[in-house]
Amino acid sequence: MKKTIKRILPNRVISFMTGFFYGWHGNYSNWNEAKKKSTGYDSQLIFDKVLKSAIKVRDGEAVYERDSVLYNEINYSFPVLSGLLWVAAQSNNRLNILDFGGSLGSSYFQNKLFLDSIQNVNWCIVEQPGFVKAGVENLSTGRLHFFDSIEKCTDAFEIDVILFSSVLHYLEEPYKLLEIVKSKQFKYILIDRTPFIEGDDRITVQTVHPAIYKATYPCWFLNKIKFLDWFNPEYELIFEFDALDKANIPSEFKGFLFRKK
Repeated sequence: MKKTIKRILPNRVISFMTGFFYGWHGNYSNWNEAKKKSTGYDSQLIFDKVLKSAIKVRDGEAVYERDSVLYNEINYSFPVLSGLLWVAAQSNNRLNILDFGGSLGSSYFQNKLFLDSIQNVNWCIVEQPGFVKAGVENLSTGRLHFFDSIEKCTDAFEIDVILFSSVLHYLEEPYKLLEIVKSKQFKYILIDRTPFIEGDDRITVQTVHPAIYKATYPCWFLNKIKFLDWFNPEYELIFEFDALDKANIPSEFKGFLFRKK
């Protein structure tokens, strides 16, 4: 039946219909209200699937993993890659990156082919304790490191750039974290795969397609003007770009590279 529907209906119609069941829905008054409607991130099923996929990438059985889904071909975000290589060029061919919420190295393995051309790379992932333990035991190398806090990471390495890839909108208080980031005075901030909406910030619940895994999350759609204003006057915007993601509600996924003035 599914194959028949795909043959008959255009992709845009299928996407529209799918949006009734999966994707982002609701406009909640506060985070706790959305959280009550969600299963959250602390699922052993999700963790096990992500770890299994990451190990397959490590062992060369797949070239890339994102959100636990394995791919035989890498879908690059070339603006992110360009930003990282540009930062390395500004830093004498060194790239010490703090990848906040970087799972088990999805972005590292995605860009590894190009990172290997840089003389000195330390890709530092800050994650939940369970992910850190699994990362240290299964994936750590001389270039890939795992920490359970920003402080432990910055104690170990002089960070050139902090990366937020599909992270900020899943935090209860994204601006609170950004205040911490601002206090650390990171020279570069790179943001990718973050959804923005016209009007006031909106709290939704995302229902993940079961082909990935069964889960629901609270999720922000932020106002872009407010978001960009937050970086003034300490940071300047180097460039803005369109991210790869799309949603079933009117919005745009964007990315940005900021440099401390």
